[in-house]
Amino acid sequence: MGAAKNNNNIWALANAEDGGGGGANGNDNAQQIPYSSFVVDTSLPLPLMIPRIIELCKDLFKNWRELHDSLFSVERVSGGITNLLLKVSVKEDTDRQVSVTVRLYGPNTEYVINREREILAIKYLSAAGFGAKLLGGFGNGMVQSFINARTLEPSDMREPKISAEIAKELGKFHKVDIPGSKEPQLWVDILKFYEKASTLRFEEPDKQKLFETISFQELHKEIIELREFTGLLNAPVVFAHNDLLSGNLMLNDEEEKLYLIDFEYGSYNYRGFDIGNHFNEYAGYDCDYSLYPSKEEQYHFIKHYLQPDKPDEVSVAEVESVFVETDAYKLASHLYWAIWAIIQARMSPIEFEYLGYFFLRYNEYKKQKPLTFSLVTSYMSASV
Repeated sequence: MGAAKNNNNIWALANAEDGGGGGANGNDNAQQIPYSSFVVDTSLPLPLMIPRIIELCKDLFKNWRELHDSLFSVERVSGGITNLLLKVSVKEDTDRQVSVTVRLYGPNTEYVINREREILAIKYLSAAGFGAKLLGGFGNGMVQSFINARTLEPSDMREPKISAEIAKELGKFHKVDIPGSKEPQLWVDILKFYEKASTLRFEEPDKQKLFETISFQELHKEIIELREFTGLLNAPVVFAHNDLLSGNLMLNDEEEKLYLIDFEYGSYNYRGFDIGNHFNEYAGYDCDYSLYPSKEEQYHFIKHYLQPDKPDEVSVAEVESVFVETDAYKLASHLYWAIWAIIQARMSPIEFEYLGYFFLRYNEYKKQKPLTFSLVTSYMSASV
């Protein structure tokens, strides 16, 4: 119950500020966000989890408490490599059905995610029109409004029309003001990950043997060198999504509306990191970096990011500046997720080759590093 108690404190902090969630339909902004101490066992198979989910929803939303369980339906929406998402639909009366999304945090994700930072940011991002509306919280997750849209695939992101829309939305996202410290968190988070990762031990002999092949001395040297190198660019600091992969983008094709979702890694950060990280995600979980966007595709994105209404009026100099900044910070993206993967390999029960993912990301970092350093150095020399 320790995690649930800590989560309760986080929600109390969120409710101490103005605004809030209200009922399950999300229309009453004057109410505080409801919180339940319920904890749902994520290791349960879905049929055994459903009664607990229904009980949770009734505990959170008083207008559902008297409804019969048969009026609820629960289905799995998606399960990435961090969280489990469930769609809960409720027949409130004969002609009205309401759906919400229940997001269950993956076990041990507190090692890599700052939940307090996430929950406080969601309120302001929701008010600015981003993501699903926050409706309630519980011991190991949250309830949000259901978004009627499809989750993108990595291949969707390179479609010119969709790419332009992502760029436009990201540009607006970066303008949202989130109260609190505006200090960029990239290197703070990477070094925290490093400290945790470097002291791990694995119970499985094969994993421990593979883990011991990682040179943490070398890794630390790379972190410090890249931090100093990217610092020369004086990149703008914005409130960044930090995890803009296809799974965190949804599109309603009929309405042609794009949604940025899941802000659990969001923080103030360098603009180039958010864009460079997004470009890295063209490769998907398989890390097929032959799919990394071409210079032409990157220029298309950057123009629509800078001037969504008049992309062709963006100067070549402006585009080139963001292009170089992005190329530098794509290296930081590789280090960030590589070290994150080491922690997940030890802490996450989700079946995913996290240690293999570390080597895929770190090897790509080492492959791209000399090319990026050369590009950035040449650009800076020419700009003097």
